[in-house]
Amino acid sequence: MGKEKLLGKTLEELQAVCEAEGLKPFAAKQMAQWLYEKRATEIGEMTNLSKAARERLEERYTVGREAPVAETRSSDGTAKYLFPGAGGLEIEAVMIPDRERATLCVSSQAGCKMNCRFCMTGRQGFHGNLDAGAIINQVLSVPESQELTNIVFMGMGEPTDNLPEVLKAIEILTAPWGLAWSPKRITVSTIGNIPGLMRLLEETKVHIAVSVHSPFADERAGLMPVERSWPVGKVVELLRGYDFAHQRRLSMEYIMWRGINDDLRHAEALARLLRGTDARVNLIRFHRIPDFEGGPAEQKRMEAFRDRLNELGITATIRASRGEDIAAACGMLAGKDKQQQEQ
Repeated sequence: MGKEKLLGKTLEELQAVCEAEGLKPFAAKQMAQWLYEKRATEIGEMTNLSKAARERLEERYTVGREAPVAETRSSDGTAKYLFPGAGGLEIEAVMIPDRERATLCVSSQAGCKMNCRFCMTGRQGFHGNLDAGAIINQVLSVPESQELTNIVFMGMGEPTDNLPEVLKAIEILTAPWGLAWSPKRITVSTIGNIPGLMRLLEETKVHIAVSVHSPFADERAGLMPVERSWPVGKVVELLRGYDFAHQRRLSMEYIMWRGINDDLRHAEALARLLRGTDARVNLIRFHRIPDFEGGPAEQKRMEAFRDRLNELGITATIRASRGEDIAAACGMLAGKDKQQQEQ
């Protein structure tokens, strides 16, 4: 049995560690400060704990920080990092620089269960959930960690399918004893898992992004099997009950394929679907993956689609494509399994 990680524990869980190890209760806040503010990589660095306390902790615990095992950089400045994952599949995190912003796209699972036809992550199958420590490790261990301005749970995996650990990671990111970030710097992307989405809405103040990709149920079901369990109409109905005009933002993600979902009929149906919400739409150019017949929509079609949505009162923008040359763009994250590493 390996040592237990301290990274990813909440203040309450660190208090339980102190109680189990016979440490004073205030040591929990000291450990939290070393883990999340001072970003210690070894228990020995926690010098305001007594030497005896550090030695006791080192018998059973480790900080749990792990550096990326590989790094790839795009011509546009985007960086993709490979981290230890779960079930034999390593996971990827992507750092996207954009003027004064530096956004890290973090993974919450190794692989994914959702099986969206256009996504490379889903092609890997599901290998396991990441614990909160593995999620926070991505934030703390990329070289640009100190410069990050935003976090998006938009990497490998469906965040609401690993909700307890994602909620714990959000608590660590936002708590005053943790990284003390504003929830306005965090976005969680989901395919529309209604029970999970309800918990995110009730228990956090982070921004929400929902993957739509078609306003028509039959078409969406052909792209995203989740439509059969949680129809996008029901998802939008739930979202209408929440205020997104002030403290948080609601975005709809819409990948565009040539001849599949890029005509004005789709734009008008999407506008009808979103009527009565404060949603804005991000139009995303499709990035080709093997064995998927759809191709990217033409730029003129995307612009016409955007303009029609804006005419109908829905704020829409075309998201700039980043990191496609290193397979770091939307839908392209695939990680690496042990067999690939040996080749």
